[in-house]
Amino acid sequence: MVAKMSKKRKRPTEIEKIVPKETVVAVERSSDEPAKKKVKWINKTRVLIFCSRGISYRDRHLMNDFRTIMPHSKSDSKMDRKDQLMIINEIAEMKNCQKCIYFEAKKKKDLYMWVSNIPEGPSVKFLVENVHTMDELKMTGNCLKGSRPLLSFDKSFEILPHLKLLKELFVQVFSTPNHHPRSQPFFDHVMTFSVADNRIWFRNFQILKENGELAEIGPRMVLNPIRIFKGSFGGPTLYQNPDYTSPNEYRRMMRKRQGLKYASQLDQKKSLEARSGGISWPKDETDDVFKTEAK
Repeated sequence: MVAKMSKKRKRPTEIEKIVPKETVVAVERSSDEPAKKKVKWINKTRVLIFCSRGISYRDRHLMNDFRTIMPHSKSDSKMDRKDQLMIINEIAEMKNCQKCIYFEAKKKKDLYMWVSNIPEGPSVKFLVENVHTMDELKMTGNCLKGSRPLLSFDKSFEILPHLKLLKELFVQVFSTPNHHPRSQPFFDHVMTFSVADNRIWFRNFQILKENGELAEIGPRMVLNPIRIFKGSFGGPTLYQNPDYTSPNEYRRMMRKRQGLKYASQLDQKKSLEARSGGISWPKDETDDVFKTEAK
């Protein structure tokens, strides 16, 4: 016969008799406090910001300013000027970046800025003019590092088709994704893009009060669009600025204007000598009779 095993009950110890068991009380929450929700970082767009070799100190400070005000940016070492621009697509993919801002320096004088959507495009090439950095301007405005910006666009961005494309590209590049780990969950500055003289004027302001009072932070620059490409750093041309003049051509025109100014001065001098070279009164032959050479 199989003996049935009896289950022995544990007798409570003396300590358990003295100390009663803790009762779990339901957590009460006031109706005024909102319930905490789990936030998700959905838009994981990253922007690669770097430059080429031979860039000037002012342009380098401009690049660092953009890295400061854009918490979703990534940096990389300077690229050699001999390399082709298509290599930037591979660099951005290795950095896990979907957008790119590339500053290209030429002749240590001219600065070009590429804004591209990687890897399919489109991409835009700008000539950067009137550069002023945050340290150079010493503006009174200030904002918290990592805060999200508001983007303000001119009415012209809703009329012209190429400006509509640029607006969508700027929104995807300069806007900080919601719930980004390196960002702050509020807005305290605004980036403005306005069109004047066929150029795009960029400004960055701090929001002081809710009534719209602003104070400029910097940096500031003027973007002269050159060409819009269908692909990333190349491909068919979607738009070409007919009013664009290259810096080399502009400097050649200025030298030619100075040369014309010098030539006009020579012509004026020759005309003055021609007008003042002759004698304006009749000459008498007997005037030189008594003139003798000194011995």
